[in-house]
Amino acid sequence: MKHIVWIASGAAAVLVAAGAITYAVADGDDSATKVPAADSADAGFARDMAVHHQQAVEMSYIVRDRTDNEEVRRLAYDIAQTQANQRGMMIGWLDMWELPKVSSDAPMTWMGMGDMASGKDGSLMPGMATNTDLEKLGKLSGKEAEIFYLQLMTDHHKGGIHMAQGCVSKCTVGVEKKLAQGMVNGQESEIQLMTGMLKDRGATPR
Repeated sequence: MKHIVWIASGAAAVLVAAGAITYAVADGDDSATKVPAADSADAGFARDMAVHHQQAVEMSYIVRDRTDNEEVRRLAYDIAQTQANQRGMMIGWLDMWELPKVSSDAPMTWMGMGDMASGKDGSLMPGMATNTDLEKLGKLSGKEAEIFYLQLMTDHHKGGIHMAQGCVSKCTVGVEKKLAQGMVNGQESEIQLMTGMLKDRGATPR
């Protein structure tokens, strides 16, 4: 089922991004029709956040298989769907701009922070879970899985918010800046929700 979701998301990416840019043009956003450079903040953010989002989707699908708690499963589903759709938009923009989806530059170079994460054990950017974390999540179940997922996702959101704020400050494409601000608002709200869910389980963020 996960593979079907990814295929559908990839196939729809260009259509979703095209719709967003068409709307922006109609709304008078001239920046939407300009193609940013490969080393621009716009391209860097789209590339890096697509990778960041992919892991959030992966973690959310893992926990849905590890707990029967409807509150956590609903949150995980919402995060997976939201971030898969946003990822599709960013990949779609890169396709339309005819820019590469990968770069030889370190992640976050576009915001002057290419040395922020070592990439050790798969943690390519601040907030990202390590491969060891993902393996552990896949072995836990019930309340333990719920707590660890909420802790991992809280860290993940904090890292994502930092990058999104960087795009709000540095990106030039209007629709992308709006998407980034929407990420900040949405993920800050989810952090508050997850903090409460952790408290209900006798735990706190890491």
